[in-house]
Amino acid sequence: MLPHRDSKITRLLLILFFITIVVYGLYEAQGLLFGPKISIATETTVVHDPFVKIEGQAMRITALKMNGKEIPVTETGEFSEPFLLASGDNRISLEAKDTYGRTTSTNVDIVYVPETQQVVQTGTTTPETSGTI
Repeated sequence: MLPHRDSKITRLLLILFFITIVVYGLYEAQGLLFGPKISIATETTVVHDPFVKIEGQAMRITALKMNGKEIPVTETGEFSEPFLLASGDNRISLEAKDTYGRTTSTNVDIVYVPETQQVVQTGTTTPETSGTI
């Protein structure tokens, strides 16, 4: 046997090399292993403005749809789409699809309560009392 084959340093370097390859393989395979993901606040929100922007981040996707309409996504996975709310409860559905055909979806609930316009009366008159002095 050659003396360098039984060296502890050689064994350590080979072990580190194969661990590095396995970790890199898992990193590259995360799209296959974990599928698409949508990150957005999903708690119910109450707003007083009918115009909102739905913003979030989608990872490992090829397409993203909001209520059935495809929306643009940046290279980093961020999206921002305007939405006009109806009065009352609004449910916005987001659906993401990856290259392997897997899908994931999430819903965002927003309650739109219009601000009531209070009429302020200016220059009101009070009834005068009549009396004799």
